[in-house]
Amino acid sequence: MSPEVPSEKTAYLAFVLLRYHRINAQRSTMTYKDLMIIVAIAAAVTTAACDRSEPTAAGSTEPDRSANAVQERTDKTAELEKRTIDIEREWTEMESKVKEEARTPTGGLRAEVKEDVANVREAVADLKTTTPENWWERHERALEQTADDIRADVMRLAQRKTLPEPEVKAEPVGTSGFDQRRSQFINRVRARVDAMEEALHNVKGDGALDTELEDTRARIDKLQGDLDNLRNVSQDEWFDVSSERVGEYIDRVERSISRLDDDRAAGSRRPQ
Repeated sequence: MSPEVPSEKTAYLAFVLLRYHRINAQRSTMTYKDLMIIVAIAAAVTTAACDRSEPTAAGSTEPDRSANAVQERTDKTAELEKRTIDIEREWTEMESKVKEEARTPTGGLRAEVKEDVANVREAVADLKTTTPENWWERHERALEQTADDIRADVMRLAQRKTLPEPEVKAEPVGTSGFDQRRSQFINRVRARVDAMEEALHNVKGDGALDTELEDTRARIDKLQGDLDNLRNVSQDEWFDVSSERVGEYIDRVERSISRLDDDRAAGSRRPQ
């Protein structure tokens, strides 16, 4: 029981005890009855002080933790919204620069970046309604869409009409444990990404085409890294995983934007 400011009731009982003691102090002797009364009052004072029970550690900190977690998510989302505005500004500036300097990025790269810039804002908006219940399904959908987009570019660049697709499909949410569903998803997308890498293995290009190949391979590498990081993710990390995906998406789009004015020959390109 830690020291604390006494309540009015406790203070009053203490006053009564002190008063009673002074009265009896004026007497020459204290009877057994007097002693019992003092003991009873002292016990009442102690009980009154202890009745002001302190909140348990869990009870006192849990609301604070919850409020802090909500605030952290709000702050993180606001930070990503600001980055979205910056991305849109960078895209506008790069479009002007490409025209002024007569750069000629491939139509495929230009269209891809333009679509990504629009999708970044949607991804941040989607983060605001992400919950512990829907985060994994949304995460799967986002990565599957990324794989679909990359696959389409790989087929065009490699001049392939088709690429191998794994037959295993994700089970509906709730029909298997989280760890099992996560492993199935990673293995399925990994097989798709491996097929993309194989298709681009010997594909080469010059100038703007080489820049687009570089960008596509960078997107494949990023997706491979995302899959590696997911292997040990727990459900408790739902917001961290979701917000990091959006933040890294913004990083990747920024790098793609920076490549738009790079149409020089492969040997003279500046390092990225």
